[in-house]
Amino acid sequence: MTQIEQITGTGIPLTGNDIDTDRIIPARFLKCVTFDGLGEQVFADDRAALEGRHPFDQPQYQGATILVVNRNFGCGSSREHAPQAIARWGIKAVLGESFAEIFFGNCVAIGIPCLTATAEVVGQVQAALDADPTTVVTLDLATQTVTVGAEAGAVSMPEGVRQAFLAGTWDACGQLVANADAIRATAATLPYVAW
Repeated sequence: MTQIEQITGTGIPLTGNDIDTDRIIPARFLKCVTFDGLGEQVFADDRAALEGRHPFDQPQYQGATILVVNRNFGCGSSREHAPQAIARWGIKAVLGESFAEIFFGNCVAIGIPCLTATAEVVGQVQAALDADPTTVVTLDLATQTVTVGAEAGAVSMPEGVRQAFLAGTWDACGQLVANADAIRATAATLPYVAW
């Protein structure tokens, strides 16, 4: 199982509140059997409407691994395709003012930490990335800080989730596989399984 203590990389600022999952990955892309190829379609309609001016299209943000958003990011439907599309584009962590609960849970399930900060801290990080897209951002789950250049700010996430990332126990499927023998042994003793 993979421990996630710190994510460092360049960032991509995506401003706006209430960006829903249909904007992150439009419904017409949900027909796929696997999540392969979803990264190319992330924000497809927004990107088409902005004709190359969307942050995900701008050359200076290509290769960014940290997405910096505002309030209530990932609201709307519960589609797990939204975090999958973001991850397949290359995002490894998201910093925002707040996240929709199901979106947050879907991100945790695939190993993408979603950390929250005040509107002021998020705005400062977005402004720094606007001014210099090569700025390195570090999200530290252990110290609960975001560092941008010489500046640092406080971030947070629910303590149980934070500890799961730090311990490497966030991956429920990985835990099942790692404990398969113990699960089989327990199942064999249950009368309603063994009949």
